[in-house]
Amino acid sequence: MLPLTDTFVRSSFINASRREVKEMTVPDQLGEFGLDDWDRLDYFGWRDPKFARRGYVLLPRLDGEPVGVLLTQAEATPRARALCNWCRDVRLPNDVVFWSAKRVGDAGRRGNTVGTLVCRAFECSHNVRNDPPPAYTGFDVVAARERRIDELRLKTAGFADMLITGR
Repeated sequence: MLPLTDTFVRSSFINASRREVKEMTVPDQLGEFGLDDWDRLDYFGWRDPKFARRGYVLLPRLDGEPVGVLLTQAEATPRARALCNWCRDVRLPNDVVFWSAKRVGDAGRRGNTVGTLVCRAFECSHNVRNDPPPAYTGFDVVAARERRIDELRLKTAGFADMLITGR
């Protein structure tokens, strides 16, 4: 397993300025995860303790290479219980907030952003591994859990690719 290092993480960010990357607080448990460790962690996300509304995620792209994305939490919170767009867990034990990310390149420098509703503390990898409630007699819970994991991986990779390609 190739460990995720501070240097690798900081160099992977595609939508952050040099100043933002330099100011970023990298979590202490970073060394516990590696590039080959995506079987139990579909993406790696954390909030910055120095900046109340800033979060970071390492998302594996469709080509497999992870990229870092700086996210900004909206000031307002959803008025009703929101559903996370990534894990789609209907029994969420945690809050969901609106996160926005600058697009890559000229579009991001012009202020273009992409937003999505995601778990406040990025618990999606854990949430999709919980057994979903059986929808009917004979419901295959294991297959449903595996489908949820695959969908989370596709959604997070698609989000990273959308920031880069604009589509």
